Amino acid sequence: MPPENNSRAKPEHHCSIHRSLDLIGEKWSLLIVRNALRGESRFSEFRDNLGVPSDVLTARLSSLVDAGVLERRPYREPGERERYSYHLTDEGRALKTVLIALQEWGDEYNPNPGGRVSLTRDVVTGQHASIGFVADDGSVLDAADVTLVPGPAATFSW
Repeated sequence: MPPENNSRAKPEHHCSIHRSLDLIGEKWSLLIVRNALRGESRFSEFRDNLGVPSDVLTARLSSLVDAGVLERRPYREPGERERYSYHLTDEGRALKTVLIALQEWGDEYNPNPGGRVSLTRDVVTGQHASIGFVADDGSVLDAADVTLVPGPAATFSW
């Protein structure tokens, strides 16, 4: 649960997946984060590269800033009015794992007929990288061997 001084609304749901979707589950939100991970930061870049309507983009950028995923920074081009750029926070950069998991799922179960649009690579070696489950001892687990179990805040039994 966020600290009491956090400006975000209090969570209405116990489930962290539900709460996460409340923050980032709106259409376009994860695509904005994806493009920010690719280096985009300006309104015009998001609008032009995503094809999202300006009013929708304004709303999504605002909600991502309110959620702590992006931060707004003022900038001014010579002779132009002040504008804002949008930059990922640590919370926003942490969504890379979520996006890569969605990408891997889509590549496996809903593939693009033309091939993969993005590849995940180790920045040092260039080797393929993928999302996986790792136990506390560092061993890699097969997804079939991982399950969800009730946590301490569960209000139901499984």
